[in-house]
Amino acid sequence: MTQFSVLDLVPVREGGTVSEAFASASELASHAEKLGCKRFWVAEHHTMDGIAGGATSVVLAHIGNATHTIRIGSGGIMLPNHTPFQIAEQFGTLDALFPGRIDLGLGRAPGAGPELQRALRKDLHKASEYFPQDVLELRALLTGDVELPITATPGLGSNVEFWMLGSSLFGAQLAAKLGMPYAFAAHFAPDHLDSALEVYRRDFQPSEALEKPHVMVAMNVFAADTEEEARLIASSQQQSFVALRSGTPGKLPPPIADYTSTLPAPARAMLDHLSQAAAMGTRAKVRADIEAFVERTRADEIILCGATYDPSARLRSLELTVEACQSVAA
Repeated sequence: MTQFSVLDLVPVREGGTVSEAFASASELASHAEKLGCKRFWVAEHHTMDGIAGGATSVVLAHIGNATHTIRIGSGGIMLPNHTPFQIAEQFGTLDALFPGRIDLGLGRAPGAGPELQRALRKDLHKASEYFPQDVLELRALLTGDVELPITATPGLGSNVEFWMLGSSLFGAQLAAKLGMPYAFAAHFAPDHLDSALEVYRRDFQPSEALEKPHVMVAMNVFAADTEEEARLIASSQQQSFVALRSGTPGKLPPPIADYTSTLPAPARAMLDHLSQAAAMGTRAKVRADIEAFVERTRADEIILCGATYDPSARLRSLELTVEACQSVAA
């Protein structure tokens, strides 16, 4: 049975504030919990005016206090930006605060220019080369499966669920080798989706934490009462994608009617390419698109993305999506 979760970038909208973004994120998480979603994940991004999830573990503490049962976690922590010991302490603390609810999704991409590297005092490209070793060290700090000369407190003995994130074959291969569940970022990088899932399932080695392959795939979903409204609310994120790809990222802009018709051909082609991991429209249309995507990927879980300028539109979109997905899950 396919399960459904939510990925939130904690978007900061034009004319809005970071505080409002955090309030909207906690409201969305609470709504997702009431609707029966399994997880609520926050992604780490830095130096972006329109995304407020940079201090991911702090944001997760805020989300945890607004919820009671839903799993909360990182989708993901970019481990080259940190030391394994720091993340062990942070997520050990989260597990102590919210026992049995914490996921730790790990990514390799540093996603940083020279300015951020200087600010973090790290050579992030070199640090990314040590990603596999850092994953093992982090796991050992939390589980104690390998004896280390230092103990993370909080950290050691925590019941944190590890995930490997990826958008290429590297993450799939590492997740398979380490026996970890695997989440693929198809919502912004769908190119290697099918081959990565094939490699992960083919090469998976059972571990103490996971007996068989477990796949989650990210998908952009915008559901509304009419097709026109769904296209309208989706246009804010579409504008953000176009701005990001053109090197001019900013805050989440207000929606624009018939936005894609105003775009040059290369920008339309980029959005069309991303639409292979997307669903947009009424409840019936979203259900059909998600069913086809689950059939294609055989995903155990789908994590739903899709920022809207009006936070209430995303709450409504999630409601309609969950209603549509009930038949998919069955």
